[in-house]
Amino acid sequence: MPSSPRRVRTGRPRLPGVHHAGNHGSGHLPVQAPSRCVPGRHAAPTRRRWLLNDLVVSRAHIVTCDPQRRILRGDVVVRNGRILAVGPNARRRARPDSEVIDAEGCALIPGLVQTHVHLCQTLMRGMAEDLPLLTWLRQRVWPLEAAHDADSLRASAELALAELVRGGTTTLLDMGTTHGHDVLFDACVRFGVRAYGGKAMMDRGQGVPRKLREGTKASLAESDQLCATWDGAANGRIRYAYAPRFILSCSERLIRETVDRMSAGFFLHVHAAEHAEERSAVRAIHGADDVDVLSRWGARGPRCVLVHGVQLTNRQVRSIATADTHVVHCPSANLKLGSGIAPVGDLVRAGAAVGLGSDGAACNNNLDAWMEMRQAGLLAKLRGGPGSFSSQQALDLCTIGGARVLNLEHEIGSIEVGKRADLLIVSLRSIQQAPVVDVVDTLVFATGSQHVRDVMADGNWLVRNGELQGWDPEKIRAEAEAQAELLRRRAGLQ
Repeated sequence: MPSSPRRVRTGRPRLPGVHHAGNHGSGHLPVQAPSRCVPGRHAAPTRRRWLLNDLVVSRAHIVTCDPQRRILRGDVVVRNGRILAVGPNARRRARPDSEVIDAEGCALIPGLVQTHVHLCQTLMRGMAEDLPLLTWLRQRVWPLEAAHDADSLRASAELALAELVRGGTTTLLDMGTTHGHDVLFDACVRFGVRAYGGKAMMDRGQGVPRKLREGTKASLAESDQLCATWDGAANGRIRYAYAPRFILSCSERLIRETVDRMSAGFFLHVHAAEHAEERSAVRAIHGADDVDVLSRWGARGPRCVLVHGVQLTNRQVRSIATADTHVVHCPSANLKLGSGIAPVGDLVRAGAAVGLGSDGAACNNNLDAWMEMRQAGLLAKLRGGPGSFSSQQALDLCTIGGARVLNLEHEIGSIEVGKRADLLIVSLRSIQQAPVVDVVDTLVFATGSQHVRDVMADGNWLVRNGELQGWDPEKIRAEAEAQAELLRRRAGLQ
C-alpha cells in the first residue's frame, strides 16, 4: 500500500521475518493463493479474464464522482480492466470490434465501496435481535462466531457476497472472526470482488468464549501468516488488514504490536466510539475514551480505520482529521443497536476521510449500500439541518470517500481515465424513481439494489441484467439456511 494516502501503490509492504509469496517490487504479478473451495459446493471460477475486446458503455448518465463531480451524457470505454475514455466523444477511442452496452435511461456510476462488513455474521441474520451492543456481543454474536466451522463460514461468506455484489458493492473491508479466515478470502477471490480484510484479534475481554480468546503471540502469528498467504492474491484484489476487534477485547500489547504492522504498511481496522455503555466500560478500565487510548498507543493516521465513531466529541473529531485517521459510518447498525448517530457531517467538514458500511447482518439484517447511503444522508440532515449534507456527499461516502479510506482514490471510486473499471449500470426507469429531476438525488434517495442492472469489477462482469454471473442464488440460499440451523444448534441458541 502507498506510503502516504495520496501516492499510488508501487510495492507490497513486508513484515520482517515473515515470508511473503511473490515479489511485488519486481514488476511481476503477485502470486494468487490457491483456491480452497470444496468441489461441487457452488464453486465459481477463481479467474475472471479481462474482456478481449474494448467495451463501450453507451448513452449513459455518467456520474463521475471526479474532483469536479461532473455528470456527463455519453460513453465510457474500457480496455484491459481500465477506463480508457469518458464523455460524449469517448467512443472514438474504442476499437472497431468493441462490445457496446446500451445504457440509455441508466446511470453509470463507480462501483460501490463498503469499508466495514462482517462476512462471517451473515448467517446470524435475525439471531441477535433487540439487544444493546455488549449484551448482543456476549450473549449472541460471540457464541455464534465461536460455533462457526469451515462449512458455515463458507456459506456465510457466499450469502454475504451474493447480496453485496448483486447490490453493486465491488470493494469491501471485512473483519472476520478469530478463526477460519482463509475461507472468507477464498470466497472473495471466487466472487471477483476487491477485498481488504483480516481475522478478528481478541486476547482478553469479559464474556469472550474460549474458542475466540487467543494468546497475544498466537493472534499475531496467525494474522501474520494470513497476511503472508493472501496479501496481493488475485492479481492484487486481495489485501490484508489487521483487525484488533475493539479495545475491550484487546490488550495494550496486542494493539501496539498491530500498530507496528500498520507502520510497516498494512491497515489497522478497529471498532471505536460505538456505544455509550461501551464508552463507560472503557473509561472504567483505561480512564479515557477508546479513541484517545488507541491514539496514545499509536493507532492513528492514514492506515488506521476507526469504525462507528458515534460517541466522538468535537475535540476528537478535530484530532482525527488532523491525524488523517480514517472513519467508517454504519448508520443502520448504529440505529438498530441503539448506539446513536455519528457526527458524519462534522467529520467531512473537518476534512477526515469517511466511508460507509452496512456492518453485519447480525446487527443490520441487510448489506444494502443503497440503504446505508440514504440513511447517512437523512441522519446527517437530522443533525445539521436539511441543507447541511448533500446527496452528492452521501454518494461520495460509498464511492470516492470509501476509496480514500482504503488509500485507493487514485485507482477506484470515480469514473476517470486510467482508473480501474469498477462500474455499475443503474436503471433510472422505475416507478419509484420517476420523475428524475436530479440524477444524484434520485440515486441516493429513490434507488435501491433492485435497480442495479450490471456490475463490473476490475474490468470483469459480476452481474449482467440483474443476474449473478457463475453463481446459483437458490443454491447459495438453501445452503445458507441449512448451515444457519446447524450453527445455531452448535451455539446452543435453540
